[in-house]
Amino acid sequence: MTTDLHARQADLLWILLFTIASTLTTLIFACATPFPALAALAAVHLDRRDGVLLMVAAWAVSQAVGFCVLGYPWDAATALTGVAIGTAAVACAIVSSLVDSRVPARSTVARLAIAYVAAFAVFKLAILLWAPVIGHADVALSLPIVQRQFVRYAAILAAFYALYRVLTAAGVPAPAAAPQPVTA
Repeated sequence: MTTDLHARQADLLWILLFTIASTLTTLIFACATPFPALAALAAVHLDRRDGVLLMVAAWAVSQAVGFCVLGYPWDAATALTGVAIGTAAVACAIVSSLVDSRVPARSTVARLAIAYVAAFAVFKLAILLWAPVIGHADVALSLPIVQRQFVRYAAILAAFYALYRVLTAAGVPAPAAAPQPVTA
């Protein structure tokens, strides 16, 4: 029972840490939260339920930052865009977790890369499906923007993973679903 409690506390700590890290990137870049990067981290280091919880937490904080700090307009179109982004974030977390559970890769870096590509593709597909309702598909899905986002979010994923490695090396307990180091 105590072990389960400690594992749950570690998982919740990482949800909080990943949410804070994503919030900082949102503030630094004054842009959308890097949901595909978070989804890849969640797929590899958290169970599916906690991955969805991370997406919802990061989305809620992102919306609060957008409306209260970055000056998003308080109108129905912006709120609907937020709903679209939230559903896309949850979808990419679920799919990247499913992909990760079926990929035979052993390397954490390979798993992160595969989960990231799946998450990015699903995130963009979900936004495309919302496009008739929210508009802006020409901007959000233009090739130059998609390429920039793919590279930016991949760099953010690398930074988040480096932060994860530094914090776990410093003694922060790894999430329960995180791959354990191989011992001889």
